[in-house]
Amino acid sequence: MIIIPIIPISFNDKKTLISETMGNPKAFLEIHRQEAGYRPVHDRIHDFGEVEQTLNTRERKLQASRCMDCGVPFCHWACPLGNKAPEWNDALYKDDWELAYRLLTSTNPFPEFTGRICPALCEKACVLNRFNHEPTTNRENEAAITEAAFREGYIQPCPPQHRIMKSSVVGGFAADIPVRVAVIGAGPAGLAAANALNQLGYTVTVFEKNETAGGLLRYGIPNFKLNKAIIDRRIRLLEQDGVEFRYGSPLPIPRRGESADTLMAALNEQSNYSSPSEKATGRRAPIGNEAGWDAVVIATGTPTARDLNIPGRELKGVHLALELLSQQNRVLAGMEFSKEDRITAKGKDVLVIGGGDTGSDCIGTAHRQGCKSVTQIEIMPRPVDGPDDPQNPWPNWPRTFKTTSSHEEGCTRRWNINTLEFLGKDGRLTGVRVQEIDWEPNPNGGRPIMVEKGKPEIIKAELCLLAMGFLKPDHPEYPENVFVCGDSANGASLVVRAMASGIQTAKNVHSFLSK
Repeated sequence: MIIIPIIPISFNDKKTLISETMGNPKAFLEIHRQEAGYRPVHDRIHDFGEVEQTLNTRERKLQASRCMDCGVPFCHWACPLGNKAPEWNDALYKDDWELAYRLLTSTNPFPEFTGRICPALCEKACVLNRFNHEPTTNRENEAAITEAAFREGYIQPCPPQHRIMKSSVVGGFAADIPVRVAVIGAGPAGLAAANALNQLGYTVTVFEKNETAGGLLRYGIPNFKLNKAIIDRRIRLLEQDGVEFRYGSPLPIPRRGESADTLMAALNEQSNYSSPSEKATGRRAPIGNEAGWDAVVIATGTPTARDLNIPGRELKGVHLALELLSQQNRVLAGMEFSKEDRITAKGKDVLVIGGGDTGSDCIGTAHRQGCKSVTQIEIMPRPVDGPDDPQNPWPNWPRTFKTTSSHEEGCTRRWNINTLEFLGKDGRLTGVRVQEIDWEPNPNGGRPIMVEKGKPEIIKAELCLLAMGFLKPDHPEYPENVFVCGDSANGASLVVRAMASGIQTAKNVHSFLSK
């Protein structure tokens, strides 16, 4: 991505800058929140194009003007990246789209991603959300700013002017060679770390087990939420900036109790020769030495999904959610699958187990594949109706009932449902036995107690998708030059948090290598 120098703004100067330049400090009193909305249901369920629409330039500027001079911008605090929403909203309102983009990318390396799929923690923390429950449309605004920047040519390749080198003797010759960092995983965290390290001047190579970059962005999130051409566009820029990508390169990531030696050896095999003498002799230096990697960043996400090991799990028609989502995205990219291997909801009653975003993505995908019906069940109670959450008050993220674009397309939603057994005939799924439950307080404290309510029932289903979350990897102790970031370090979370972790990890790597 392009890095455009921004004049630093001190904490003491920030309020002054905003208050003196706010184009319309009372706009929030005169203009209501306006969202772009979605394409009509009858139109969008027939394709995988992005469902979200856009506002025209005039309306977008008016929405930006609603960002008030609140004094204490809680959006800064809520955003894991520390996005400066008041600053770039003000620039957008004043029609200075280039400045808006500069301010936006001073904290966010990939706003085209967050502008489409971020849950907008900043909006829930917006003072206007407390005032009238009409927060500024920050997420849509940043998407509009970024697309304008691409359209107007503000974004161009920007490789670092200088590469960080080190003096060494290789093969008997004195030479200056690059300080090299290997990043394992090309998802949001890995891409953010690679971008930051590359811009600092390190020579960065990204290893990705899949056929191309993106991680969860490409293989987990459906095209109707994030068109994969958006990812490709950014990867091209990163390559032009000097980041090297090696695809189809799975590396053995150890678990707790296992040795890291296998991973280090595999990385050493991937090391390039760093001098003519090495090429001639065929000798490669070990990890951390001249021809190896000076630092390694592990950003492999949470690849292990939470499974449901109950009777009938082996039946055809029971799949982990990402098996469906990743395959569908690959099909849209041109990959072909045999009839036996193809997972499809066409003509089927579909049951989705899990009430989160991944489950919602399964619902939207099932509709576009031509399903007969979709039911979504969740073992936990139904969230409270909003906009306020008494258990998690403003400015924190409210855990309230949410309806996604996929839910709008048609879905039966049920809560407090425990799954007992998969039922089938001739090896294929025909239904799922479930039990309605209640949750009662535990007299000994701790987790509430599950209590059965009524009799079990059978939900008809020929396709069942398990969307119950992901397991946090359990890493061993690594050498001091190995760093773990993103979901791989912290467990499954938001894309924006993974990006923030990648940026922080790049800073940690830089501190380590600067000793």
